[in-house]
Amino acid sequence: MAAMSDRYARYQRLKFARPAERVLEIILDNPGKLNATDAVMHAELAEIWRDVDADPDINVALLRGAGTAFSAGGDLAMVETVTRDFAVRARVWKEARDLVYNIINCNKPIVSAMEGPAVGAGLVAGLLADVSVAAKSARIIDGHTRLGVAAGDHAAIVWPLLCGLAKAKYYLLLCEPLSGEEAERIGLIARVAEDGKAYETALAIAERLAAGAPSAVRWTKYALNNWLRLAGPSFDTSLALEFIGFTGPEVQEGLASLREKRAPAFPKTSPV
Repeated sequence: MAAMSDRYARYQRLKFARPAERVLEIILDNPGKLNATDAVMHAELAEIWRDVDADPDINVALLRGAGTAFSAGGDLAMVETVTRDFAVRARVWKEARDLVYNIINCNKPIVSAMEGPAVGAGLVAGLLADVSVAAKSARIIDGHTRLGVAAGDHAAIVWPLLCGLAKAKYYLLLCEPLSGEEAERIGLIARVAEDGKAYETALAIAERLAAGAPSAVRWTKYALNNWLRLAGPSFDTSLALEFIGFTGPEVQEGLASLREKRAPAFPKTSPV
């Protein structure tokens, strides 16, 4: 049996533990930045699900953030580089695509435990997890339009399926934050937990999944995820439009306003 350190040794922003039999714990870890997704973590979040899929020693993956935050969103320095450098933009587009499809196609069930802020690529994994758990006061935000780009990532592929098109449009167009409690109420997540208990709740679910019939669980996930595969063209379109937006003026104003901690002053008209 390969040691966990051998299979996962190359990862820098993801840490690992074995909290229960046949459960792999994946920890988002960017110290001092509320586990914000920098370039290293973005690449690792796209790749890890292939290793999870191939690992014969686990049945379930459990995703959480280090400390009191799940993930505070994308690192602004990485976003700025995406706007300026075509090669970086192409690479990050591929990682964003792979992150979504690798989670969908991973044959092991994934459980997420979200406390505090859940934004950006971390939120992609948190909401695409097969069983998503959030604390009551977790702060879930898809911030794309506030940044000045289309809501790409996971939004078009899974939000309408989870909470319905009307709610998806409301939260994605306005970048309206949701608490964990509200997210469960509208069906965006599977379970809500008391503050500080999201991990405990998620681990109990992971242990139940790990003790289940592995083939039956994996085949059930595969069949259900065909709903997401059917939405693949919508996701591909949204991701392409997001990355077109990274070349335009709106994202420049979005970035500047976030850095300066002020409301954005976007152009009043659009060429489209």
